[in-house]
Amino acid sequence: MLAHLVSTIFWLAVLGLVWGMARRAVIWKTGRSSPFDGRGLLQIPKRYFVDLHDVVAREPFVARAHVGVAGGAILALALVALNYGLGLYWPVLDGILLLAGLMMLAGATAMASRRRHAPARLSKGPWSRLPYSLMLFAVAVALVGAVALTGTALAPWLAGLISLAFAAGAAELAFGIGLGGPMKHAVAGLLHLGLHPRPERFGDKRFATALKPLTLTADDMGVGKPADFAWNKLLSFDACVQCGKCEAACPAFAAGQPLNPKKLIQDLVVGMSAKSDANYAGSPYPGQKVGEHAGAPHLPIVNGLINSDTLWSCTTCRACVQECPMLIEHVDAIVDMRRHITLVTGVVPNKGMEALAQLRDTDTVGGFPLTARHHWAADLNLPVLNEGDATDWLVLVGEGGFDMRYQRSLRAFIKTLQKAELKIAILGAAETDCGDLARRLGDEAGFQRLSKQLIATLKTRKFAHIVTPDPHIFHSLKNEFPAMGGNFDVWHHTQLLADLLAKKTLKPTRAGSLETVTYHDPCYLGRYGREVDAPRAVLKGIGIKVVEMERNRERGRCCGGGGGAPFTDIPGTTRIPDIRMADAKSTGAGVVAVACPNCTAMLEGVVGPRPEVLDIAELMAHALEVA
Repeated sequence: MLAHLVSTIFWLAVLGLVWGMARRAVIWKTGRSSPFDGRGLLQIPKRYFVDLHDVVAREPFVARAHVGVAGGAILALALVALNYGLGLYWPVLDGILLLAGLMMLAGATAMASRRRHAPARLSKGPWSRLPYSLMLFAVAVALVGAVALTGTALAPWLAGLISLAFAAGAAELAFGIGLGGPMKHAVAGLLHLGLHPRPERFGDKRFATALKPLTLTADDMGVGKPADFAWNKLLSFDACVQCGKCEAACPAFAAGQPLNPKKLIQDLVVGMSAKSDANYAGSPYPGQKVGEHAGAPHLPIVNGLINSDTLWSCTTCRACVQECPMLIEHVDAIVDMRRHITLVTGVVPNKGMEALAQLRDTDTVGGFPLTARHHWAADLNLPVLNEGDATDWLVLVGEGGFDMRYQRSLRAFIKTLQKAELKIAILGAAETDCGDLARRLGDEAGFQRLSKQLIATLKTRKFAHIVTPDPHIFHSLKNEFPAMGGNFDVWHHTQLLADLLAKKTLKPTRAGSLETVTYHDPCYLGRYGREVDAPRAVLKGIGIKVVEMERNRERGRCCGGGGGAPFTDIPGTTRIPDIRMADAKSTGAGVVAVACPNCTAMLEGVVGPRPEVLDIAELMAHALEVA
């Protein structure tokens, strides 16, 4: 009797799953068409067990629990499909089913125990129920396997009770996708891995970070409504498990600005479903109440579904993407929405529009004359690379060349390269902005103009390598310029310094600093550029032992200087650089070593007693006694 009940429930659950998939697919289809490689579906097992679990494994307890509950559930469902769906009723499969149920029960019990002392980042509501419904299903599965394996005769009421438990758990799994329940993520998540909007994340370019260019036609001006997202991006939002790891990593959320990446993704989910956020059970945007946002696929996103200040709070640091176990691209979505605001409405808050206007008028963010970018090098006998000239290393200095504080770092870097007797040169007045700020603020047209202009300039010069102390230039030229037709060999200055030390071309004569030093990883070097070792190699090579902050390397905390945040300047309860400086002070360090002009400016802007902020090039110049 029990076996036949289980068979019936299984096929009813299959029908429920098919209904739910069809219902959700209608929602995803409201998005724009997008090319995809169907072969990615064949890669789902690898992407699930390797790429996804590489992130999940950062929390060992959760990883082990997830292996138990997810692995047990997948195995149990496969066995039920074979033994009861196809009516095989083989005892050996029932024995394995018993073990699968126990495995799932152990994992679900572990997750339930964690929920009793849940981190604030976890969403509650239906998510608090989920471990217990999974435990119920696991118990039912184990009992089905045990009863069939032992041949135990059950009273009709007991068989009915076990069947009800099995049905309740199956309903959580089967109807989750259609009704938008917590288990929606299981189906959507697997499809998302196979049809990911950034398939390059699973190949040789595993850490690809370049934004996709717009065609800048009337129907490709960013995202103004949920239906403007590509259909597989809408699918990706449904993969969110509301774990809140993005929330815990977000610098804007920590600073009390009106952004929570988890809430933003959930707002997009309810927007594409024509609902409101009234049932959201997680942390709200700081300073904003839950229940005030609603939308629909063809209604404007901004100031209905999501407030504009939420989008402008983002520093584009990618900490959310780095921590997301479902590999969702939060920053891509935010920049897509910014693009529509900037290109269509032309409204960027505070000094954002001024910066974009100055980029259009002067090819610099600050509105400076291009001839002033290299005034700091007037006494350094630094050659200017003119059309047709050749050099080994072309130095691009970026906007930092106009900043009196960062000019000290640039001078230290140039003196170090001269000490190494490298053949170097600068562009002089021909160096125009790379377009990084324009792109982060949504001015894709401005980025494309600036990038193509700089590419054209570079192609009239001959050089072997480009080196820059600015991670934003480094990222733009290395990762985003190829799509614009510019392919160059680009180095960050810490990579070059590390290479010169390794080859013994540079030989320090004293320690770079007698102070205790901690190193702050720039987001656009550590996460966008995946370079965390070279800066530490330089510091070690000049006799400095780095005392690490709690959040370091690829998981370092943002200084607040990226994504145009200093220009949009959305207020919070504190400042992001103050939080990062507190991290540095907690190490007891007397010096914070940095490797980015934005980080220098943001961290030096922290008032009160604090460690000294020095670029790695300055520490190197001191060690070489050329400063």
